[in-house]
Amino acid sequence: MAGTPPTTVTPVRLWHWRRNPLRRHSDVVEGWIVLAIWVLAVLAGGLAGVVAAQTFERSSRVHPVSAVLTGPAPHAQAGSGGYDDGRVWATVRWTDTDGSVHKGQAKVFPGAPQGSRVTVWTNSKDRVVNAPVTGVAATLEAVMTGVLVAVPVGAAVWGAGRLVRTRLIRRRMAEWDEEWKQVGPWWGNLSGGNRG
Repeated sequence: MAGTPPTTVTPVRLWHWRRNPLRRHSDVVEGWIVLAIWVLAVLAGGLAGVVAAQTFERSSRVHPVSAVLTGPAPHAQAGSGGYDDGRVWATVRWTDTDGSVHKGQAKVFPGAPQGSRVTVWTNSKDRVVNAPVTGVAATLEAVMTGVLVAVPVGAAVWGAGRLVRTRLIRRRMAEWDEEWKQVGPWWGNLSGGNRG
Protein backbone atom coordinates (compact mmCIF):
# COMPACT_ATOMS: atom_id res chain seq x y z
CA MET A 1 0.00 0.00 0.00
CA ALA A 2 1.58 3.15 -1.15
CA GLY A 3 1.29 6.04 1.23
CA THR A 4 0.55 9.53 0.13
CA PRO A 5 3.52 11.82 0.15
CA PRO A 6 3.57 14.35 2.97
CA THR A 7 2.19 17.69 1.99
CA THR A 8 4.16 20.79 2.59
CA VAL A 9 2.56 24.12 3.12
CA THR A 10 4.15 26.81 1.03
CA PRO A 11 3.46 30.39 1.96
CA VAL A 12 1.52 32.32 -0.61
CA ARG A 13 3.30 35.55 -1.27
CA LEU A 14 1.32 38.74 -1.60
CA TRP A 15 -1.87 36.90 -0.66
CA HIS A 16 -3.50 40.15 0.40
CA TRP A 17 -3.75 41.22 -3.24
CA ARG A 18 -4.40 37.89 -4.96
CA ARG A 19 -7.93 36.98 -5.92
CA ASN A 20 -9.34 34.09 -3.95
CA PRO A 21 -12.74 33.26 -2.45
CA LEU A 22 -11.51 33.64 1.13
CA ARG A 23 -10.02 37.09 0.68
CA ARG A 24 -12.01 39.85 2.31
CA HIS A 25 -11.95 43.60 2.05
CA SER A 26 -10.18 43.75 5.41
CA ASP A 27 -7.38 41.54 4.01
CA VAL A 28 -6.77 44.01 1.20
CA VAL A 29 -6.83 46.94 3.65
CA GLU A 30 -4.36 45.10 5.89
CA GLY A 31 -2.05 44.49 2.94
CA TRP A 32 -2.02 48.17 2.06
CA ILE A 33 -1.49 49.12 5.71
CA VAL A 34 1.52 46.82 6.01
CA LEU A 35 3.01 48.24 2.82
CA ALA A 36 2.37 51.81 3.99
CA ILE A 37 3.91 51.06 7.40
CA TRP A 38 7.17 49.86 5.89
CA VAL A 39 7.38 52.68 3.35
CA LEU A 40 6.61 55.33 5.98
CA ALA A 41 9.03 53.80 8.49
CA VAL A 42 11.87 53.81 5.97
CA LEU A 43 11.07 57.30 4.67
CA ALA A 44 10.50 58.86 8.11
CA GLY A 45 13.59 57.22 9.55
CA GLY A 46 15.74 58.24 6.58
CA LEU A 47 14.44 61.81 6.56
CA ALA A 48 14.91 62.19 10.32
CA GLY A 49 18.43 60.80 10.01
CA VAL A 50 19.40 63.20 7.24
CA VAL A 51 17.94 66.20 9.10
CA ALA A 52 19.73 65.17 12.31
CA ALA A 53 23.05 64.72 10.51
CA GLN A 54 22.74 68.12 8.81
CA THR A 55 21.73 69.81 12.06
CA PHE A 56 24.67 68.22 13.85
CA GLU A 57 26.99 69.33 11.08
CA ARG A 58 25.69 72.92 11.24
CA SER A 59 25.87 73.05 15.02
CA SER A 60 29.44 71.80 15.02
CA ARG A 61 30.66 74.58 12.74
CA VAL A 62 33.15 76.64 14.67
CA HIS A 63 35.79 79.18 13.78
CA PRO A 64 39.13 80.12 15.35
CA VAL A 65 39.66 83.53 16.96
CA SER A 66 42.71 85.13 18.44
CA ALA A 67 42.22 85.92 22.13
CA VAL A 68 44.34 87.36 24.93
CA LEU A 69 44.64 86.25 28.53
CA THR A 70 42.98 88.73 30.89
CA GLY A 71 45.23 87.61 33.75
CA PRO A 72 48.13 85.25 34.30
CA ALA A 73 47.29 81.60 33.82
CA PRO A 74 47.45 79.46 36.97
CA HIS A 75 50.31 77.01 37.37
CA ALA A 76 49.67 73.31 36.90
CA GLN A 77 48.52 71.47 39.99
CA ALA A 78 50.51 68.51 41.22
CA GLY A 79 48.86 65.18 40.74
CA SER A 80 46.82 66.17 37.69
CA GLY A 81 47.15 63.64 34.95
CA GLY A 82 45.20 60.84 33.41
CA TYR A 83 43.12 62.33 30.62
CA ASP A 84 44.28 65.89 31.32
CA ASP A 85 46.52 67.39 28.64
CA GLY A 86 48.41 69.52 31.17
CA ARG A 87 46.69 72.79 30.26
CA VAL A 88 44.70 74.88 32.73
CA TRP A 89 41.54 76.97 32.53
CA ALA A 90 41.96 80.75 32.25
CA THR A 91 39.82 83.73 31.27
CA VAL A 92 40.38 85.07 27.76
CA ARG A 93 39.00 88.06 25.85
CA TRP A 94 38.53 88.52 22.11
CA THR A 95 37.01 91.03 19.74
CA ASP A 96 34.51 89.77 17.18
CA THR A 97 34.43 90.89 13.53
CA ASP A 98 31.62 93.34 14.35
CA GLY A 99 33.74 94.96 17.09
CA SER A 100 31.97 93.40 20.09
CA VAL A 101 34.17 92.20 22.94
CA HIS A 102 33.61 88.75 24.44
CA LYS A 103 35.04 86.87 27.41
CA GLY A 104 35.18 83.17 28.11
CA GLN A 105 37.13 80.34 29.69
CA ALA A 106 39.68 78.48 27.60
CA LYS A 107 42.41 75.94 28.21
CA VAL A 108 45.90 77.47 28.07
CA PHE A 109 49.39 76.43 29.04
CA PRO A 110 50.13 76.78 32.77
CA GLY A 111 51.86 79.96 33.88
CA ALA A 112 51.23 81.90 30.65
CA PRO A 113 51.51 85.65 31.40
CA GLN A 114 48.66 88.14 31.13
CA GLY A 115 48.24 89.45 27.57
CA SER A 116 49.49 86.23 25.97
CA ARG A 117 47.79 85.44 22.67
CA VAL A 118 45.98 82.14 22.33
CA THR A 119 43.76 80.70 19.63
CA VAL A 120 40.30 79.65 20.79
CA TRP A 121 37.42 78.13 18.87
CA THR A 122 33.99 79.77 19.07
CA ASN A 123 30.57 78.75 17.80
CA SER A 124 27.89 80.90 16.16
CA LYS A 125 26.78 82.13 19.61
CA ASP A 126 30.32 83.35 20.39
CA ARG A 127 30.92 80.73 23.05
CA VAL A 128 34.27 79.04 23.46
CA VAL A 129 34.06 75.40 22.39
CA ASN A 130 36.47 72.54 21.81
CA ALA A 131 38.50 72.44 18.64
CA PRO A 132 36.43 70.84 15.86
CA VAL A 133 36.76 67.28 14.76
CA THR A 134 37.76 67.21 11.11
CA GLY A 135 37.88 64.83 8.17
CA VAL A 136 36.65 61.29 8.53
CA ALA A 137 35.93 61.68 12.25
CA ALA A 138 33.55 64.60 11.56
CA THR A 139 31.77 62.65 8.82
CA LEU A 140 31.51 59.61 11.08
CA GLU A 141 30.01 61.70 13.90
CA ALA A 142 27.40 63.18 11.55
CA VAL A 143 26.53 59.76 10.12
CA MET A 144 26.27 58.19 13.59
CA THR A 145 24.01 61.03 14.74
CA GLY A 146 21.79 60.42 11.73
CA VAL A 147 21.65 56.67 12.39
CA LEU A 148 20.92 57.17 16.09
CA VAL A 149 17.93 59.36 15.18
CA ALA A 150 16.74 57.37 12.15
CA VAL A 151 16.38 54.03 13.93
CA PRO A 152 14.03 55.14 16.74
CA VAL A 153 11.95 57.33 14.41
CA GLY A 154 11.51 54.45 11.97
CA ALA A 155 10.73 52.10 14.85
CA ALA A 156 8.13 54.51 16.24
CA VAL A 157 6.36 54.72 12.86
CA TRP A 158 6.51 50.94 12.50
CA GLY A 159 5.14 50.49 16.05
CA ALA A 160 2.24 52.85 15.39
CA GLY A 161 1.42 50.98 12.20
CA ARG A 162 1.67 47.68 14.04
CA LEU A 163 -0.95 48.90 16.52
CA VAL A 164 -3.28 49.81 13.66
CA ARG A 165 -2.74 46.40 12.09
CA THR A 166 -3.39 44.62 15.40
CA ARG A 167 -6.72 46.41 15.75
CA LEU A 168 -7.61 45.46 12.20
CA ILE A 169 -6.79 41.80 12.89
CA ARG A 170 -8.96 41.84 16.02
CA ARG A 171 -11.80 43.34 14.02
CA ARG A 172 -11.45 40.67 11.35
CA MET A 173 -11.45 37.93 13.99
CA ALA A 174 -14.63 39.37 15.48
CA GLU A 175 -16.22 39.34 12.00
CA TRP A 176 -15.22 35.70 11.56
CA ASP A 177 -16.70 34.84 14.98
CA GLU A 178 -19.98 36.45 13.99
CA GLU A 179 -20.08 34.58 10.70
CA TRP A 180 -19.20 31.31 12.41
CA LYS A 181 -22.10 31.81 14.83
CA GLN A 182 -24.36 31.89 11.78
CA VAL A 183 -22.71 29.06 9.82
CA GLY A 184 -21.55 26.85 12.70
CA PRO A 185 -24.91 25.29 13.62
CA TRP A 186 -25.73 24.70 9.96
CA TRP A 187 -22.28 23.16 9.42
CA GLY A 188 -22.80 20.78 12.33
CA ASN A 189 -26.18 19.66 10.97
CA LEU A 190 -24.66 19.15 7.53
CA SER A 191 -21.79 17.00 8.71
CA GLY A 192 -23.68 14.67 11.06
CA GLY A 193 -27.37 15.35 10.52
CA ASN A 194 -28.37 12.20 8.54
CA ARG A 195 -27.43 9.63 11.09
CA GLY A 196 -30.39 7.65 11.81
